[in-house]
Amino acid sequence: MTATQEHLEYLDELRASGETNMYGAGPYLRREFGVSQSESHAILAEWMRTFTQRRAARQASHVED
Repeated sequence: MTATQEHLEYLDELRASGETNMYGAGPYLRREFGVSQSESHAILAEWMRTFTQRRAARQASHVED
């Protein structure tokens, strides 16, 4: 399963909240989106893989504003 923008934004918000260590985010994804355990792992892995790149892009867009 490929993570959607909604998944990525949800995980960004979850991280910012400090509610859980992101390695423990799978149950949050399952509860919020009704995905399976393997799907939640795939979504979380994609979020982790792309976090630095997405964060840099977000920061660059704020600098341009």
